[in-house]
Amino acid sequence: MKRRTKIVVLGSALLLTAGVASAATASDAPRERATASDAPRQREAAALTGSAKLYRSAGDDITFSFDAHLAAEDKADPSKATGTFEFSHYLNGEGARAEVKVDCLLTGGKVAVVSGVVTESDLPGAEGKRVGVTVHDLGRHDRLGYSWASTGSPVDTKELPKCVSSAPFEKVAKGTGDFTVVPWQPEL
Repeated sequence: MKRRTKIVVLGSALLLTAGVASAATASDAPRERATASDAPRQREAAALTGSAKLYRSAGDDITFSFDAHLAAEDKADPSKATGTFEFSHYLNGEGARAEVKVDCLLTGGKVAVVSGVVTESDLPGAEGKRVGVTVHDLGRHDRLGYSWASTGSPVDTKELPKCVSSAPFEKVAKGTGDFTVVPWQPEL
């Protein structure tokens, strides 16, 4: 047998012996109780996180931020989503902002539709209104749409159902989109 072959065979034998010995030692060791923290973490069913400023050539300052989640155990019911999102729109020092409690989250691939009820706002008549937002997570070129695109204001939207919004027609300002969409995978 050549010297190189002998070294490879000897090395393989040593590795095999070490593997058998460590397996025997591990099986002889007393077992510790498994805890909840030892269990593998289950992936959430869907999520939308991140923030961005919309691009507007007139200089409008429009921002959106999201922290919406659908737990794994609620996979079959997107209306059990939790979290919040915020948006604001200012131009020349005038405008409004709103905080929203999430009531639905649907995602597919890199697109998410989230809706919720406005809980706090300085836009008169907005509190208590449901609004929806659509996000398309395209990396550095994210896009966004919102349910009041055709009415002009969340206040003018009548009885919006959960998880309804518009197509993501708005572009985010360069360098501001950091949306992350976790795709929903329902059992069909």
